[in-house]
Amino acid sequence: MTDRVAALTCEFRRLLPRPARSLHLAGRALLVVLLMGPVGCDRDPGVPPAAKPVTRAADGIVQLTAAEIGRAGIQVQRAATEPFVLHREFPATVQANENELAEVTTLIRGRVVDVLVDAGKDVKKGERLALLDSTDLGMAEGVYLKATARQHEAQLAHERAANLHEHRAISLAELQRREAEMKTAQAEAREAGHRLRLLGVPDQEIQRLERERTIRSDIAIRAPFAGRVIMRNLTRGEVVETSRNCFTIADLSDVWVIASVPEKDVQFIHPNQTVHVIVAAYPHSLFSGRMTYISDVLDPTTRTMRIRVTVPNPDRALKPEMFAMVRVDASPQPAVLTVPLSAIQQEGGGKMLFVRQGENRFEPRRVQLGDEQDGQVIVLEGLREGEDVVVKGAFAIKSELDIHKIEPTQ
Repeated sequence: MTDRVAALTCEFRRLLPRPARSLHLAGRALLVVLLMGPVGCDRDPGVPPAAKPVTRAADGIVQLTAAEIGRAGIQVQRAATEPFVLHREFPATVQANENELAEVTTLIRGRVVDVLVDAGKDVKKGERLALLDSTDLGMAEGVYLKATARQHEAQLAHERAANLHEHRAISLAELQRREAEMKTAQAEAREAGHRLRLLGVPDQEIQRLERERTIRSDIAIRAPFAGRVIMRNLTRGEVVETSRNCFTIADLSDVWVIASVPEKDVQFIHPNQTVHVIVAAYPHSLFSGRMTYISDVLDPTTRTMRIRVTVPNPDRALKPEMFAMVRVDASPQPAVLTVPLSAIQQEGGGKMLFVRQGENRFEPRRVQLGDEQDGQVIVLEGLREGEDVVVKGAFAIKSELDIHKIEPTQ
């Protein structure tokens, strides 16, 4: 009603003489307007009604023009079966091989006279690492010298008694007493020598002591096997106890890589399995190793299983405490249908992709997916080999389909 009044007012103003000569003329003009009905002020021809929109998603098939396909960057790829290798990666840490790792301590209390090696040095088995001066060692060597002296004296006494008994100069009881004293002295000497060996004195030093009869209170800390010194924990002049860890030596020709496997991936782990190790320091290198330990229980807190991989390390490229990833390959599947993950779209509670039908028609397909790896996913149902799948620009097609669902064609 408001639009009609506005139109009448506009027409009245146009027909009214400028200036109006009388009220009579004005009244006649108003009467003419009422008889003519509502007309536009500008007398422009009316806009023709809009054309009915073209159906773009009829029967679930999305149809696009060549220009729209180009703007959306839509690309298709033919679905084909190919081998598929599924692998899993687990965070890990490089550690020294504990079977070839030694924490070297001193076997006797003493003061450090000299440190002969530093961290990072390769040493041989038996090589001296440090020198200690120990009063306890001097006392032990003195006890050994006394014991060997008593042993020598008791042996001579037994030999004289045996000679006298042979000439019936002493009784058998006296000979047996001398023999018992000799055996006691021998046992004491062996005990004193064994104590020196427990203190780390080598046989060569014991032989020197017997030969020279001279006490030396210095003793060396020696490497138990060939390897590299990875830790040094003493300085010259300090007094060290037997509980002190002075050096750590490791043979890094092979290392352990310790990883944690989530419960859902336990099925991929097998004893003596060959796996690959990737470290951040060498992102383009793969180190092969063998599974040498699989835990029989899971960590109740993290729900993970501990595994150990032994990796050869001849070039010493892998360092203890490096972060790594353990890559485990499952058994390859010879022929499965796979598509890129970029082709998959979310549709409600499921997954879908688009299959090209002709040049510019795209059909949505509900699909059931399997495992995914390296940007590829296995399609179990909903797709056939040889069909053209939209692998790029699928979101633009889905948007067009969603618009049709919201505003269906009348």
